[in-house]
Amino acid sequence: MLKFILKRLGISILTIWIVISVTFVLMHKIPGGPFDSDKKLPPQVEANLNEKFGLDKPLFEQYTTYMRNILHGDLGPSMRYEGRSVNDVIAYSFPNSAKLGISAIAFALIVGTYMGIRAALDQGKWQDKLAMLIATLGVTVPSFVLASLFIYYFAVKLGWFPAVGFDGPIYYVLPSIALGGYSMAFISRLSRSTLIDVVKQDYIKVAKAKGLSRTKIIYKHALKNCLIPLITYIGPLFAGVLTGSFVIETLFGIPGLGREFVQSIYNRDYTTILGITIFYSTFLIACNLIVDILYAVIDPRIKLDS
Repeated sequence: MLKFILKRLGISILTIWIVISVTFVLMHKIPGGPFDSDKKLPPQVEANLNEKFGLDKPLFEQYTTYMRNILHGDLGPSMRYEGRSVNDVIAYSFPNSAKLGISAIAFALIVGTYMGIRAALDQGKWQDKLAMLIATLGVTVPSFVLASLFIYYFAVKLGWFPAVGFDGPIYYVLPSIALGGYSMAFISRLSRSTLIDVVKQDYIKVAKAKGLSRTKIIYKHALKNCLIPLITYIGPLFAGVLTGSFVIETLFGIPGLGREFVQSIYNRDYTTILGITIFYSTFLIACNLIVDILYAVIDPRIKLDS
């Protein structure tokens, strides 16, 4: 186990370094800069800003300086917001995205798994058809369409939920369902198909022959073997959802990391783009590593060393 973890950590560090390097080079090679705008700055002012942030130095020198700062945990100052560092931007916006992401993941896992199990147990019946209809709609309807419909009907028309803001649990309901709708649908379809395959296995037939109840067979024997495909999907899901969704955060007025990331691209804020990219990449790689370790916990037949 330790050998596997150390090997994966080495690969992860290499991957993060490649992501940083490629992003750094691409940002500086694309025409334009962080101080370009409709209102052109005086040449001397722009020169002073470039000097302040080190953009007047050779690209390799900028790269080595930035890498040294990263090793000390310093992601640099924002080039567009005076007095704000990239560390401050992430520290402020990520908790909001994480709260929304955890709510969306909880909704997707609980509802999606339950729908998939019920659909598999009632295969061919109206419960199965209804669950698959909801799952199909969840996969095909974009999240921004769901969010717009939720705001119009449940917030504006009926007044059951607030339309914007993030000041309490009731504010989480609509954006969590909109953000987790696709994942819920995918999980329900995945758990249904996996459970249908599992209940056909010989050990399930033996359990039935022993007289075990259907509930015990499903939740003690079959469901455990259904978790491996779900965990494969949940790893990247955690990283993607917890780091924010620009569309959902914008529609519901949530100051999250996704909105900050897209805004930094519009502003050509080099340090913020790089900082959030590093944060997102590290988060995604860490989730994938945890998923690989969980494989062996759930199914001892999987050998990590191999």
